[in-house]
Amino acid sequence: MKAANSTAFADDVRLSFVTSLYQQRGTLFAGMIAHVVTAMAVYLRINDPFYLYAALSLFVVWVIRNIDMMAFDRLPKAEFKLADTLHWEKRYVIGSFITCSILGTMCGHALVVAQDPFAELVTVSVTLASMISVVGRNFGSKLNVDMIVLAACLPITAGLTMAADPFMILMAFLLLPLFLTTRSMANGVRDFLFNAVTAERKASEIAERFDTALNNMSHGLFMLDGDGRIEVANRKARDFFNIDANADLSGRILKAALRLGTRNGVIARENFSQINEHLDRLISGREDRSLVRLDKNSWLEFSARHRGEKGVVLIFEDVSARIQSEKRILHMARFDNLTGLPNRSWFKDVVAAKIAKARPDQQLALAVLDIDDFKHVNDTMGHVSGDKLLSAIANRLRSLSRQKFVISRFGGDEFVLFLPDVEDLADLNRTMDHVIDTLRGTYMIDGHKLFISLSGGASMAPVAGAQIEELHIQADLALYEAKRRDKNRWTLFEESMNQLYTERQRMKSDLREAIRTNAMDLFYQPMFNLQGKRIAGAEALSRWNHPQLGPISPAVYIPLAEEMGIIADLTRCVIDKAAQECATWPDNLFVSVNLSAFDLGDRAIISVISDALDRNNLAPERLQLEITESSLMNDLETARVILTELRAMGLSIAIDDFGTGYSSLSYLDMLPLNKVKIDRSFVRNLATDDRKLKLLRGVVHLARELGLEVVVEGVETEAQLVMIRENHCADLIQGFIFGTPMPRGAFSELAAKLSEQGRQPVVGSAEARRLVGPAKSTL
Repeated sequence: MKAANSTAFADDVRLSFVTSLYQQRGTLFAGMIAHVVTAMAVYLRINDPFYLYAALSLFVVWVIRNIDMMAFDRLPKAEFKLADTLHWEKRYVIGSFITCSILGTMCGHALVVAQDPFAELVTVSVTLASMISVVGRNFGSKLNVDMIVLAACLPITAGLTMAADPFMILMAFLLLPLFLTTRSMANGVRDFLFNAVTAERKASEIAERFDTALNNMSHGLFMLDGDGRIEVANRKARDFFNIDANADLSGRILKAALRLGTRNGVIARENFSQINEHLDRLISGREDRSLVRLDKNSWLEFSARHRGEKGVVLIFEDVSARIQSEKRILHMARFDNLTGLPNRSWFKDVVAAKIAKARPDQQLALAVLDIDDFKHVNDTMGHVSGDKLLSAIANRLRSLSRQKFVISRFGGDEFVLFLPDVEDLADLNRTMDHVIDTLRGTYMIDGHKLFISLSGGASMAPVAGAQIEELHIQADLALYEAKRRDKNRWTLFEESMNQLYTERQRMKSDLREAIRTNAMDLFYQPMFNLQGKRIAGAEALSRWNHPQLGPISPAVYIPLAEEMGIIADLTRCVIDKAAQECATWPDNLFVSVNLSAFDLGDRAIISVISDALDRNNLAPERLQLEITESSLMNDLETARVILTELRAMGLSIAIDDFGTGYSSLSYLDMLPLNKVKIDRSFVRNLATDDRKLKLLRGVVHLARELGLEVVVEGVETEAQLVMIRENHCADLIQGFIFGTPMPRGAFSELAAKLSEQGRQPVVGSAEARRLVGPAKSTL
C-alpha cells in the first residue's frame, strides 16, 4: 500500500511538471521572435536563402506547438493516467527538439557553409542561450532536456570540427563540458523540485488526514502552548461548547472558550469558576484527570497530556450518560425498586453513620413493621395488587418526618424504621402509636377498598454499645409476639422474648433433623362412604412428636418449614411414608396427601411421587393428591401442567377446602380434577340454616354435572349427616362424626375390622363411632 501511494505521488508530480511545459507561452513566443529575427538578420546580411527557410520553419513549428498546447489545455487532467502524461510529454519534446534542431542546423550551416563571422556569432549565441534556458523552463522533462542539449550540441560540435582549424576543434571539445553542465543543472533543478513537491504533497495529505482524524474524534481536544493559549481546537470541542466553526480560537486563552460556552448556555454561570479551577489544576500538572460539571445534567471528563515546555493537550468527553447510568445503578444498589425506600444494605450504612454522629447519652430504637394477612391480599387479588399496596404503604411512611426516621423495606411486606434519637419510653410509645395509626386504614387498590392493619415490634437501647443486628433480632421477636397477640398492634421487646427466640431456633434445628431422619409421624383421618358402611380411604396428616416438647401442632411447624425452605422435604417425607403404609392396606383403600404451593411450582414433585410409587409397588390410583386454591395462586399455569402430568400417570386429583377461595369455579374447568372436597364452612349450621343446605346442594349438583366425585369435610353431628344423606350431597364423608385423625396402627385395625365383618349399611353414625372409638382431638 505504501509503494502504491508513492507511485501515485510520483505520477501526480510528473503530470504537474509536464503541465508546466505547456504553460508560460509568452516565453515561448519571445523565443520564437528571437529565433526568427536572428535567422532573418543572417539572411539579410549574407543573402543566404537557407536562413529565410529556417525563419519560416521556426515560425511554423511555433504555430503548431501553440495549437498543440491549446489542445492540451482542454483535456481533463484529473482523469490522466501515467500513459497520458508520457504521451503529451513526448509531443512537447518533439516540438522543442525540432526547434533546437533547426537552431543547431543554422549554427552548423554558418560554421561550415556560410563561414561568415556575423552569422557564426549570432547563430551560436542564440542556440547556446536557448539550450541554457532549459534550466529555467524545460527542466520539467528529463527527456526534453536531453533532446534539446543533443539537438543543440551535435550541430555546433560537428561544425567546429569540420572547420579543420585546430582552435575550432579545441573549442568543440571545450563546448562538451558546457553541454553536460547544462544538462546536469537542469536535471538537478528538476530532481530538487520533484522531491520538494513530493514532500509538500505528502505533508499536505498527512495534515489533511490529521485534520480529518482530529475533527472526527469522539472526544473534544484543546492543544495549548506553553503560555496556555489555544493552538488547536477540534470540531468536537467547538460542538461541546457550541462555538461557531468560523470563530478563530488560535492564540486565545482557554478561559475565552469557557466564556463562549457560558454565553451560549452550555455552562451554568454558577459553575464557571469551579470549572476554571479544575482546568487550571490540569494545565499546571497538579492533576491528570478531572470530572467537570457543566450544568445540572451535563458532565465532561478531562484528561491532560503534558508536552513539557510546549504546553499541554486537554482531551475530554461527554460522560453525562455514564454519570446518569452510575447514578441509576447506585440508586438501584441502595434503594428498593418497588417502593423507592432504602434497601437493607443502604439502610445499614445510613444507620451506622447516624450512630457514629450520635451523643453517647442518646437513646435509639429500631422497629420492624409487618402487614397483617398480606398473604391473603396476594392470594385473592394477585401479586400486582400486592405490590401496589406495598407502594401505597411506603408513600404513607414517607409522609412521616424524614428527620426523625430512617425508613427501609427489607423485602416482602417487612418495613424497618430506625429512630436515632428517642427521649424515653413514653416518646417511643407516642412515635410508634403515630406510625401505626398513620399506616392503618383503608387503601384503594385497583378499585377495591382494603382495610389494612400492621403489626410491629420495637427495641430500644442506648447509643453506647448498640448493635443494629441485635436490635433487629429483638424487634423481630417483639413483632412475633405482637402477631401472636391478635396482630394490629406493636410490642416493645422484653428480655423474656429471648427465651422464646432461642426455643424457636432450637425448634427449627430439631424440625430439620426430624425431616432428615424421617422421624415425622403420619396420622390418618378416614373417609367413609355416605352410609358409613365402609372406609374408602384416608387423608394422611403429618405429625411431629418432639422428644422434649411433646406433640407440636402442624400450625406451628408447617409455617416454620415454609420459612426455612424445607417444605418440599416435608412433602417428600409424607408422600414416601404414606405410600409405604398404604401398600400394607387392603387394595380397595387409597391414601390422600396434601401438596403445598412450593410443590406445585417445581416439576421435581413428579419424580418424587413416581419414585415413591415404584419403591413401594403402589398402584397410582391408590394415591390421591389434595391441593388448595391458595396453593395455585403463585403460578397457576405451572401448577396446571404438573397436575395434568400427574393425572395422566393415574393419580387422583382433589381440590381441598373448595368454596373458600377467590375463583373456585374457574379451577373446576382449568384443572385436571376428579374429586372435590367441600369445605366444612358449608356444613356448619346445616341443620338450622336452609340457605346453607341450598348452597351445598348447588355446589354438589355442579360438581356432579362436571363428573367430579364429592367429599364433604367437617361433618361432626348426626343432624348434619342425616341432612347430607337425605339430600344425597356426598359420595364420601370425612369428619369427627366417623373418626378423628388416628395413628397408623389404629387406622389399619379399623380398616381390617370393617373389612372382616362385612357389615350391612348402618342407619346412623353411632355404630361407626363404636368401631372407630371415641372422637378426640389428636395432633
